[in-house]
Amino acid sequence: MASVGRILSHDIRQNIQSFKSLFGKDCRWLSSQAIESQARSPKENAEDKRQIDDRENTAPLEFRFKYPEFLPDPNGAYRNSTREKLERMDMMARRAHIDIPTFYVGSILAVTLSDSHATGKVNRFVGICIERQGCGLRASFRLRNAIDQQGIEVVYYMYDPTIQKVECLRLEKRLDDKLFYLRDCPIEYSTFPFDMEPEIVNESAPVPINTLKVPLKPPPWLERWERQDLKGVLPFEVNEKRRRKAEEHKKPWEEYDLMKIYRQTIPIEDQQDIFAEVYADLHQLEIARRKMARKRKFNRSDNPT
Repeated sequence: MASVGRILSHDIRQNIQSFKSLFGKDCRWLSSQAIESQARSPKENAEDKRQIDDRENTAPLEFRFKYPEFLPDPNGAYRNSTREKLERMDMMARRAHIDIPTFYVGSILAVTLSDSHATGKVNRFVGICIERQGCGLRASFRLRNAIDQQGIEVVYYMYDPTIQKVECLRLEKRLDDKLFYLRDCPIEYSTFPFDMEPEIVNESAPVPINTLKVPLKPPPWLERWERQDLKGVLPFEVNEKRRRKAEEHKKPWEEYDLMKIYRQTIPIEDQQDIFAEVYADLHQLEIARRKMARKRKFNRSDNPT
């Protein structure tokens, strides 16, 4: 066994010597990419590095708010880079067929989709967006409206192939990330006309924030709103027992829990890589959307009636 080991070590030394004779004394074990990089001139390497930096800084920072569905699930148990990349390709292919406008929680949308049971095989629903959730092809949003004094909510998957058209009738934000408290508000705060015309906004203007604060109806409520930090609700009173329970369930330290924040978000570096991948296509779609908006505005000015 010792003689076999000496023979193997001798062969290894011979291979190393032959490798040094080919590439010089100061050679290192290099990958194919590293060898190719060394073969390039410093000017070419600097140009490649500049292109990579430009690609990472291309997508604006607000993209993570305008297109949150492109960001993957923060939970590592549901992460798969190959699946996420394929989903982004499918999402861009779907956006090439229908225009999915930018909207936020609080915006008023109109969704038209195919329905074999509806008149004309098409169903159109208008409502205020009270929730956005999910990521990738599972991204969804919830619209709420009142029909015959009865609150109606419909959940749409953003990339559902049955959706024919998505219109943003009024682009605005609300003070809260979810508007579930509209279920316990007077019905007029959830009522929007189905023949509502889209509002034309200035492209360069910031997204307006609706600071409306709605009143809550008397209890009982669907949720314990006193335990949530709601900004879009007028001050309300609860009995002593519910107030005491709300104080016990407060967790003010979570605002400074860095690990919890990290687990619930995607790092900025990963966001830059993701949006740099889809920025060119999204940018072209935004340009086409602006052209269509200007065309509609021009047509309206010619036909005021």
